[in-house]
Amino acid sequence: MTDASPAPTPRRARIRAPQLTGKGGWLNTGDKQYTLADLRGRIVILDFWTFCCINCLHVLDELRELEEKHRDTVVIIGVHSPKFVHEAEHQAVVDAVERYGVEHPVLDDPELATWKQYAVRAWPTLVVIDPEGYVVAQHAGEGHAHAIERLVAELETEHAAKGTLRRGDGPYVAPEPEPTVLRFPGKAIALPGGTFLVSDTTRHQLVELAADGESVVRRIGSGARGFGDGTADSAAFNEPQGLALGEDGSVVVADTVNHALRRLDLTTGAVTTLAGTGRQWMQGEPTSGPAREVSLSSPWDVAWWQGKVWIAMAGVHQLWAYDPVTDTVSVTAGTTNEGLVDGPGAEAWFAQPSGLAATADRLWLADSETSALRWVDLDGAVHTAVGTGLFDFGHRDGTAEQALLQHPLGVTALPDGSVAISDTYNHALRRYDPATGEVTTLATDLREPSDAVLVGDEILVVESARHRLTRLRLPEEAVRVESVAHRTRRAATEVAPGELKLDVIFQAPAGQKLDILPHARTDSRGGTPIGPSTRLLVSATPPELLLAGEGAGTDLNRTLTLNEAVAEGVLHISAMAASCDDDPSNEFPACHVHQQDWGVPVRLTEGATDRLPLVLAGMDDREDQPDQDA
Repeated sequence: MTDASPAPTPRRARIRAPQLTGKGGWLNTGDKQYTLADLRGRIVILDFWTFCCINCLHVLDELRELEEKHRDTVVIIGVHSPKFVHEAEHQAVVDAVERYGVEHPVLDDPELATWKQYAVRAWPTLVVIDPEGYVVAQHAGEGHAHAIERLVAELETEHAAKGTLRRGDGPYVAPEPEPTVLRFPGKAIALPGGTFLVSDTTRHQLVELAADGESVVRRIGSGARGFGDGTADSAAFNEPQGLALGEDGSVVVADTVNHALRRLDLTTGAVTTLAGTGRQWMQGEPTSGPAREVSLSSPWDVAWWQGKVWIAMAGVHQLWAYDPVTDTVSVTAGTTNEGLVDGPGAEAWFAQPSGLAATADRLWLADSETSALRWVDLDGAVHTAVGTGLFDFGHRDGTAEQALLQHPLGVTALPDGSVAISDTYNHALRRYDPATGEVTTLATDLREPSDAVLVGDEILVVESARHRLTRLRLPEEAVRVESVAHRTRRAATEVAPGELKLDVIFQAPAGQKLDILPHARTDSRGGTPIGPSTRLLVSATPPELLLAGEGAGTDLNRTLTLNEAVAEGVLHISAMAASCDDDPSNEFPACHVHQQDWGVPVRLTEGATDRLPLVLAGMDDREDQPDQDA
């Protein structure tokens, strides 16, 4: 007979939390500066994030419910740790905090001082500090909110009994709202009557503007964050982005944070749901089927091509498509691995595809995290026009092979067969001409352009961080811009050539155990088992770096063999673990998926470490861990 009594809680490891420092200072605190000592008595959750990172945006949403439920005991602090050069600009962080509705204090750490003090390895990473100032848990990636909430409840009980818990209002001070017509608009399209439809992302609405691109004709959506069909006044969106006009005059909307596609009837203003369940797709869930029964993941843009609505599925680094004839969705390209790999759609890798533009024979896409312009041909194969991968970016014109972009979010087809690129973090509009293979700059001094609409011989640019549409004449000559090139700045991890022990550390949350992966994240619903509890995928750039150890497997530990003839490179590591409630009396226990991708720059050095530990959930008590990119 099984003993159903709960196991005693093991003694929790604790490490004194380092101080919080950041050259950019504090946001959302009414200009007050804080130290950890000021927060003693509260449970502190540090969220290491950067605003380019879709996984970081997912975690912001995962934490909203916990933040509200435990507001009198928990203080969440976002530690903004930039990847791109633009993300180190203080005003850009201020904008991002408002853009994504961050309702907790944020420490702007442009030089990664706190990141290094906490030995953080990846975006996003969550660190839990108890009321006495000790680190008690670390989690990398997504899917950890349930585990953290359980830990918070334990800490509340433990420290209330000890008298070390302090309840009360937290340090968050809401900023004053700005009275602009649009607030961080995302995408725009031209409508048949000469007006424009804009996704007013931060206000959770769609706005129809007159032909001047400024005067409001009507607003669609209640303006409150939510997920509900209905009339123009009652329907609810959640940070909508992409828009696509159909032949029937309706508009498909990428309702990004609702993980759904919506349909807007332009005549009546009615909003209905085309695809998605309102929940984020997780590994192990269906990738095709009835449109409203399959979950999506942060659809960022949409475009009609070959009779279907193609979807830039930023949240899982794929392209999907909605078929209006069969009312189904399915994956069309991408493996969910993050990176830049061309080839047949089923083998290609993307990194947060965020902008789409269709022509007769190509689907162009802005692949934001690889700072790349890519395209899909009529056979479904994926090609790269501009861009080299996750780590190189900048502003450089010239031949496509040596040109550089910085986190582009939009692409627009031009009449001559070329494309305009909304080069978001370079604050520029760029042009790529397939006929010549040249990249040029059309305009500068924009502010985070995220999309553009062609209007005759003019182009209307969505200046997201200036909260407006800006009309430009397409220039006959390119703008001259001084070339700059950057590489993601993380110190490479020195490792010994030869055998390297890779340890992905995962400790199941209290009251849970590793279990077979459910068919869906069940959240107290039953699931159909389809696979092992853990998965690990390893590859390298360049591929020659790995002599052995690449590929997929089910163990979270693996011995890699590194090629001593390759001086440096990047290890790409993707890990997943499924944990389920350990309750024998429950036939269908709730199960949860934890997942994270790492990109680890390594330099082969004789005598260096032969172990690479990466924390997915828990704490590595063997030794300090090396710095890495993700």
